Amino acid sequence: MPLATPPVGRRERNKQVKLERITAAARELFTEHGVDDVTTQQIAEKADIGTGTLFLYAKTKGELLLLVQNSGYADALEEGKAAAESIPDALDAVMAIIRPVVECNRIQIDNGRTYLRELVFGDPEEPHHHDALTLTIQTEEAIAAVLRRDDRTGPPDAAALAHIVSAIMFLSMAATANIARTVEDILREIRDQVRVLLPR
Repeated sequence: MPLATPPVGRRERNKQVKLERITAAARELFTEHGVDDVTTQQIAEKADIGTGTLFLYAKTKGELLLLVQNSGYADALEEGKAAAESIPDALDAVMAIIRPVVECNRIQIDNGRTYLRELVFGDPEEPHHHDALTLTIQTEEAIAAVLRRDDRTGPPDAAALAHIVSAIMFLSMAATANIARTVEDILREIRDQVRVLLPR
């Protein structure tokens, strides 16, 4: 007989409700104005909480952006993994994983680029930064799983190739030269580079 999950206490429910309000407020303001033009005071006011309370959930505006973007990234990754399952060609399957991640990152280009900068240079001890790093690892694991379908690619090589593919994807999304380029342009650039890496 399975153990019953203990009910969530009122305090934990209140914390979750506040977190959801903060995330929704930050997402709306960041999408409308861009992360650079939004203050933590504006987010706190929109979420109907004090600034001090806001900082209990995220210590910096960068952490708030990570909080917001991580949820979209997680959904995009799940969508990509599901799409890749039914695609036999390795390159097409890898690109199926990558496509929704790139689309998610480009919803608001400046926010997407700032997210990548926070991911690289942020404090890995902060929880939302840790979650972002976990998502990048999960992305690489999904790509490696696709690459291991080919018997010629063992687990160590698949992991190394997936790490390179991830780097290509992140550089293509972050590059200043690509600011004005479309999602399709960026996906084409990524595909052209990934294609030469894969076994033939």
